Amino acid sequence: MITLTEYLNNPCGTLSIPYWKAKIITIPSDMIILHDRDFSSDILSEYTDEKYFRLYHSLKDIPEIATDDFEITTATRRDIKAIVQIVNDSYTDISINKELIKSYTQTPVYNKNLWKMVKEKATDKYVSCGLADYDAEAKELILEWIQVLPEYRGKKIGQLIVNELLFRMKDVADFATVSGKVDNETNPEALYRKCGFVGNDVWHILHKK
Repeated sequence: MITLTEYLNNPCGTLSIPYWKAKIITIPSDMIILHDRDFSSDILSEYTDEKYFRLYHSLKDIPEIATDDFEITTATRRDIKAIVQIVNDSYTDISINKELIKSYTQTPVYNKNLWKMVKEKATDKYVSCGLADYDAEAKELILEWIQVLPEYRGKKIGQLIVNELLFRMKDVADFATVSGKVDNETNPEALYRKCGFVGNDVWHILHKK
């Protein structure tokens, strides 16, 4: 396990996950995690490969995204059912349940003020959710689930909710990180880069065949 100082010198390049998770997670014996700099395709004869990007934000120069059609609200535990529905409706290959989302409220990095939802004013319908964590030890804002219903994409809702989370923590956290699948068909990396995230770190999650 690396030290906190080592992690802070290069968060996205030293660990594939946030520091707080790395302290408590044990990697299964049939899994290998490699940074792209250490990866060789030769290993694919024995392992399957899932690639994840990991990006960094300095929490500086956060643009304001304004909209007259949508409003941001702070989610409560009563909104967990709606969050689960948004996430499940946003994917074709992922399905989550209320127990998973509830478990996030039991972690040491849970912050109730960092669970956001976007509502369409005209219909009073929730169309997006954004869940983030804050690690006070590393002073790191961690974006987790950022989802927009498919029929509402392209309306800058993703930027709205990401920038709200960044702006809310800009005077508290020292930096923010986010990760996601490289080959995700919704291309979330493009959204995060529009919001000011930078970096070229890619991690390979390798599972024994």
